[in-house]
Formats: sequence, structure tokens, C-alpha cells
Amino acid sequence: MADEKAGRTPDWLNVRRDDTHDVSDAVVLVGAATRTRGELFAALASALALPTYLGDTWDALSDVLADRLDAGPLTLLITDAGQLLADEPSDQYALLLAVLDDLATSAPHPLRVTLD
Repeated sequence: MADEKAGRTPDWLNVRRDDTHDVSDAVVLVGAATRTRGELFAALASALALPTYLGDTWDALSDVLADRLDAGPLTLLITDAGQLLADEPSDQYALLLAVLDDLATSAPHPLRVTLD
């Protein structure tokens, strides 16, 4: 997701094509296991021990991730990121980025996402 006003990627998002970004403290999600929205939500719920009431909407995901970010910073590393939501319409990827952008700009603790 590019910041249209500045013509650059937002500070919370890194695209890694090498080992230039330190992601040693990251929660790792495998892109091949997140090809659908349901798979992505399940992977996030498992990796972050999110509440069982997560549901399957972007608003629900935003709510539980906001609660998670109230507790402290979060770094996500998505490997094989080209496969992330690959079996969904492209608007689902855009919605994910919008949710993450909103969280990154409003949460009390930093959110960092690295796509590898």
C-alpha cells in the first residue's frame, strides 16, 4: 500500500526482498497458509491467541487487533507474501491493508508488517 500523498510505502509496512529488516521479534504467518480470508483469520487467531469471538469480518479483525495493540507493539512477518489472500478477490487484500493502516495510525503501540 503506497501513501498516495507522499508517493511512498507507509512507515508501518516493509517489503523485504532480502534480510535488511530486523524481524527477529515478529509473529510469522506463512503466505501459503493465508490464501483465503478464513485462512488468514485462523492463522492470526492461532499465532496471536486472539479471542474465539473473532468472527470473520474485517471489522471484527480490526477490533481484536486493536485490543492486542493496547497490550503492546506487534510485528508481523508474512513469508511468501505473494500468496497472501491470493484466492480472494483483490479488494480483500486492499481491505486488509486498510485495516492495518488504520490500526498502525491509531493504536497506542506500534504495528509493523513485513511482507517477504
